[in-house]
Amino acid sequence: MTALPHTSEVPTGVGGKEVEASSQIRAPRRGDVVRRRFGDIRSTLTAPRLLLLQVSHPVVGAGVADHGNFRAEPWPRLIRTLLSLTTVVYGGQEAATAEARRLIQVHAPMKGTDPAGRRYHALNPEAYHWVHATLVKGPVDAQRLFGKGMTDDELEAYYRGMRDVGRVWGLKDHHLPPDWASFVEYYDDMVAERLEYNRSVQDVLDELSRPAEPFAWIPGPLWRSLARVAAHFALLVTAGTLPPDLRERLHLRWSARQERALRRFARLVRALTALVPPPLRLTVSPAIAYWATHRPGTGAEARRRALGAW
Repeated sequence: MTALPHTSEVPTGVGGKEVEASSQIRAPRRGDVVRRRFGDIRSTLTAPRLLLLQVSHPVVGAGVADHGNFRAEPWPRLIRTLLSLTTVVYGGQEAATAEARRLIQVHAPMKGTDPAGRRYHALNPEAYHWVHATLVKGPVDAQRLFGKGMTDDELEAYYRGMRDVGRVWGLKDHHLPPDWASFVEYYDDMVAERLEYNRSVQDVLDELSRPAEPFAWIPGPLWRSLARVAAHFALLVTAGTLPPDLRERLHLRWSARQERALRRFARLVRALTALVPPPLRLTVSPAIAYWATHRPGTGAEARRRALGAW
C-alpha cells in the first residue's frame, strides 16, 4: 500500500467544495444495518482501543498532541466525540451534513510539523480515512468478541452504510475501499505499515491507566475505587484486541493470564447483554443524538429523525 504524503496544505478530497457535495450523499436511515449495529452498548467497551488506534497514525497523533487538549480535558473531549458520532449516524441527513461541515471547519487550521520533521495537516485524506476506518471496524470487532458477530450479508450492508458515512464526512469514493474484503485488506495494511508509537499514544495509555475524575461532585475515594476497576477492564480490552505485533510496537505487555481474563470478561458481557432486548441495546446512542440535535437551529425534523434508530 502506498501511503499518501504528509502535507501542510489541505488535500484534495476533504473539505472545500466536497462539503457542499456531501449534502447529496445518504446519511444512515431508520432500519439500516449501521443504525442497528453501530450504537450497540457493547461497542462502547472497545471505544478506548479506537482512540488508541486513531492517535497511532502519525498525522492524527501529531495533530492531537499539538492542537488538542486531551491531557487537560479527556472527558469533555470524549463527550464531544460521542455527540459528533451519534449526530452523524443517528441525527438524520440535515444534522449529519451540518456536523460534517463543522468537523472540517474545526480541523482545517490544524497543521504543523511532527517531532520527526514531517509536515502534517489534519485533513490529510489518509489520516481522515483512518479515523473513519477505526469507527467502521470497532463495532464489528465488538460484536465478534461480545456477541455472535455479523453475518456476511450484514457485514456488506453495514460497510456500504459506513462507506456513506465516510462520504458524508467529505471523503471521496477513491479514498474508500469498494467492499468489505477490500476494506479489511486496507485496514490490515495500515496497521502493519503506518501505525506507530508517539506522544499521543502514551497520553491515551496514561489516561486509561489513571482515568481523570469526570465530575467534581464525585467523592474522591469513590472515584478512585471505580477508576481502578474501569482502568483494569479498559486496558484489558484495549490491549487484548490489538494485533500482537502492534501491541509490541505500542509498548504494551500481554500474557496468557491476561488472555484468559479477557475471555472470561467477554463471556460475562455476552451473558449479560443476551438478557437485554436488541432495541434497548441502542437506547443510549439515539438519546445522545437527540440531545445533540435538540438545540436552536437544528429543526424539528432533525430531532424527530434522531429517535428513529430502528
